Amino acid sequence: MNVLQDRARDCSTAEWDARVKLAATYRVFYMLGWHELIFNHITLRVPDAADQLLINPFGLAYDEVTASNLVKIDFSGRILDGSPWPVNPAGLTIHSAVHANVPDAHCVMHIHTTASVAVACMEDGLEDNNIYSSQLYDSVTYHTFEGTTVHDDEKARMIASLGDKRLMILRNHGLLSHGTTLGHAFVLIWTLNRACEIQLATQSMRGHTLRVDPRISERSTRDALQFDPRFGAGEQVLDALIRRLDRSDTSYRQ
Repeated sequence: MNVLQDRARDCSTAEWDARVKLAATYRVFYMLGWHELIFNHITLRVPDAADQLLINPFGLAYDEVTASNLVKIDFSGRILDGSPWPVNPAGLTIHSAVHANVPDAHCVMHIHTTASVAVACMEDGLEDNNIYSSQLYDSVTYHTFEGTTVHDDEKARMIASLGDKRLMILRNHGLLSHGTTLGHAFVLIWTLNRACEIQLATQSMRGHTLRVDPRISERSTRDALQFDPRFGAGEQVLDALIRRLDRSDTSYRQ
């Protein structure tokens, strides 16, 4: 409890609130099965500080992440809050590149679900054949696999691949999203992962897949409610999942 009290006292109210919601989001990922042992990351800008991020401690599983044990770092990976936990170099390479080069990338998410990695391994990538893919018209880009992402020279190529898109399929690797809020980044990556799940199931069946007309997808993307600011732009979705989490476990608030 002393660690919690010390961390809460050292933080601004805005930072502590951000820590609580980020920790909750890690637990939501765990609840959804979007965890990879102690690997992968969700990073969040510290709301009242320049060029500072919150990231999960390397060595803890997602269901062990709490508000107080999240690590505050700068874009070079220097630990700023005295945390005893290290930071995964691979996560730092990917996430710091996006945060440093995309001004409104408040949150960056990266996952390795089975469906997303399977689609990332397909030469044609994402196929527009279902309601979820149809909500991502001209929204997804690709980055060629260069091995484990621990080399700084890959950052420039990754950012060039990302361009002005909020979603990227890392070839042979997984998915990445960035958004203006936690909820925004979440609903983007959820939609893309769901499209990958449907593609994985569809391609296991006999017959030919029924492609969506690009004109329909363009309209469907404009009409997608989960991205609409009038409906929270993903915040309502994430908040609903956090309420579900709260009914069984609130230890992330520590």
